[in-house]
Amino acid sequence: MAKTVHSIIFGQRFFLLKAFHHPSLREAGCDEAGRGCYAGPVFAAAVVLPIDFYHPLLNDSKQVPPEVRIELRGFIEVHAVDYAVAQVSNDEIDRINILRASFKAMHLALKKLRNPPEFLLIDGQIFTKYKRIPHLCIIRGDGIYASIAAASILAKTYRDEYMQRLHKKFPHYNWYDNKGYGTPEHRRGIEEHGLCSYHRHSFNILPTQLSAHSPAPFLSRTASPEV
Repeated sequence: MAKTVHSIIFGQRFFLLKAFHHPSLREAGCDEAGRGCYAGPVFAAAVVLPIDFYHPLLNDSKQVPPEVRIELRGFIEVHAVDYAVAQVSNDEIDRINILRASFKAMHLALKKLRNPPEFLLIDGQIFTKYKRIPHLCIIRGDGIYASIAAASILAKTYRDEYMQRLHKKFPHYNWYDNKGYGTPEHRRGIEEHGLCSYHRHSFNILPTQLSAHSPAPFLSRTASPEV
């Protein structure tokens, strides 16, 4: 069984993050951010952590307040053995579909690592094999393994910053706050201003297809609004 790197209490929930799956292998955790968004790229990160890596607030990025994510990002970047972040554009998402684009973003992040890993921990149910490196898919792995949690923090913070920069060009969608997710205010912006070049046109988000209570067009656990 993998060694537990730490156990901490967040409110009433108890979390265990495991330091590794194979202690003798160079292991990289991978996760994506922005899979369920209406606009912008999907980002992914790959992170290799030392076995003794520890931060008391490390967890799945969706469970961590924005200001803590920034703190964690700096800590991860300083203490990780290796890390990389990559993105796939909304145009590519429209061309190949969001699932393949998410895998491609992870592959690009893995390719950017200084040294190739020997084993991959992937957040989710399925993954397209990267080269000949063995991998393990873990549902909600970002709340189980430290390296996947670290990857989720990097992917999320890098993507959020990207969308906040885009907000300056398209303030009427309020991407600064909603980061491209299908919030009511984002939908109202689409109804009033239409789609822009950064929207995912394959997601069927034209104004006539949206309502204030309609679900996100891509059904996944990342499709709900995030901050």
